[in-house]
Amino acid sequence: MLAVVKKRHTKQPLFEVKGDIPLKVMRYLKEEFGQDIEVLPDDEEMVDIFDTQWYKEISASTTPGEALKIYRENAGLTQAELGKKLGKLSRQKISDLERGKRNISKEMAKQLSKIFHVPVARFL
Repeated sequence: MLAVVKKRHTKQPLFEVKGDIPLKVMRYLKEEFGQDIEVLPDDEEMVDIFDTQWYKEISASTTPGEALKIYRENAGLTQAELGKKLGKLSRQKISDLERGKRNISKEMAKQLSKIFHVPVARFL
């Protein structure tokens, strides 16, 4: 959902609120801004990013080490924390894996797959 609050005389957007807008927030906006608020339905033209050419190109050019770094950072883990989850690996070894100085073994790829809930092939 998209709620757009417009300036009274110019009809230019003052601000927009996107996403699942809580009912309390919608009530407040309607009380505060009255007829200057416009609620638009969700965009029907959503695209599955995994089907886009851009994603396919990026995915094909991403190394297993780069993928590891992306998943680790997205999970909010430090290299040391990931090393502990993998069985007391040093921060340096995780760094070497991410930079491609060491290869990710099949066994480690299986562990990473379980930690990040992604296919094993992402790390091979």
